Amino acid sequence: MTNKVSKETQEQALKVAKGRQKKGQSKEQTKLIAQGIEKGISEYKKQQSKKSRERDKDRKQQVKQKQRADEELAGVDKLSDVNSTTNKLPWLLLGLSWLGFISYLLLS
Repeated sequence: MTNKVSKETQEQALKVAKGRQKKGQSKEQTKLIAQGIEKGISEYKKQQSKKSRERDKDRKQQVKQKQRADEELAGVDKLSDVNSTTNKLPWLLLGLSWLGFISYLLLS
């Protein structure tokens, strides 16, 4: 598998290799050093893109978890509204039955 390295990366690597060139170093040696630097740059870019993808996945998971939590809270609020209504119903029925019982006793 051949690594396709951008021209920009190749130019960067050659510039760094020439900047670090020692006296008496041949062009072939400088070229080999530039290739090594190219490889290092491309590996660094791969690592950074991998980290970026992982951060993006983590961010998406956090957003999903937050949405789920918000939905659960909304569901709990709806349940509490239903519970407050259902809690009043038995008391209302009890009061009506007592009123009915008292009125029955008074009218008979």
